[in-house]
Amino acid sequence: MRRRTFLQTLSAMPAFAAVDSELDFSKLIQPVPLRAKFIDERYYIWCGAPVRSDDGGYHLYYSRWPREYGHYAWVTKSEIAHAVAEHPLGPYHQRDVVMPARGATYWDGLCTHNPNIVRIGRQYCLFYMGNTGDGRIIPDLNYSHRNNQRIGVALADHPNGPWKRFDHPVLDANPEPGSFDSLMVSNPAAAAMPGGGVLLVYKGVINDGTPHGRRVRHGVATATSPAGPYKRHPGYIFEANDGSREWMVAEDPYLWHGGDRYWAITRDVVGKFSGSPGGLALFESADGFDWKWAKHPKVLDNWFQWADGTRTNTRIERPALLFDGGKPVALFGAVDVSSKDKPRNHAFNIHIPLAV
Repeated sequence: MRRRTFLQTLSAMPAFAAVDSELDFSKLIQPVPLRAKFIDERYYIWCGAPVRSDDGGYHLYYSRWPREYGHYAWVTKSEIAHAVAEHPLGPYHQRDVVMPARGATYWDGLCTHNPNIVRIGRQYCLFYMGNTGDGRIIPDLNYSHRNNQRIGVALADHPNGPWKRFDHPVLDANPEPGSFDSLMVSNPAAAAMPGGGVLLVYKGVINDGTPHGRRVRHGVATATSPAGPYKRHPGYIFEANDGSREWMVAEDPYLWHGGDRYWAITRDVVGKFSGSPGGLALFESADGFDWKWAKHPKVLDNWFQWADGTRTNTRIERPALLFDGGKPVALFGAVDVSSKDKPRNHAFNIHIPLAV
């Protein structure tokens, strides 16, 4: 009865006012029910891409890797798995692994990460980052894997699959010398374009001859279909452009089109918009290429509150929205768990209810 009442309430709500420039996402944030957490003691849980299917089920795609390998094994041992629930806020239960390792000879053969689910027409499009490398698990970041990060997509007619996985990425490192994405590309965020096609926002690193590269920046690419080919748009997005020394102010974008514009919820790296370093901020764009912070840029501080009144003082990363009936009903995100003697010891996903 509780689930039915919740869904009836959603159907009675007005349509999401994404056309309204007065949109203030911070006023939608609600305390998090204790059950609205997806955690597995055996695995780090990262990212979190939710979607509702036409048959009423709720699906969550997420990155996971064994805790025994440590935090930085995300770049070598991550795989994208799939959980299901009967309620938007869960509890979610692990169902299967949709992007397992398939061999070092594949571009995404040893690691899949950064899932982003988008429905385009009747097709479900799972964008993600994949890589390959030497397979070594080390205490720090393995750059043979990190620098091989590329962006791909898998396609299915239903969230339960089967998923069609491709042997080539849809967006490779840019062969143009000196380009901002000439070393690696990752963190895909896609949206259906109103006139047809796909708008893809992504992260890139410039190849400056060093193992780690130089400057993390964001760009835009477009395609007429999810599988590509994708055409890069010149320039960068999500930068201060105000004369300050902070060139990257946003990361982990989640993208959607609502009403007459595109919107993006991002991690506010230095606290320029939310006032909290690592908080969440809202951007908007009329065309998907030129972005500015929204009139009310703050989405969330670098802490959140549980329904029992307690507070967790840690930032939420990899934000994503769950839409139901055209309305966002929950904000999903990854939470990093640390203690004084065990930094980044665990991670899980939470589902923050939204008041529409």
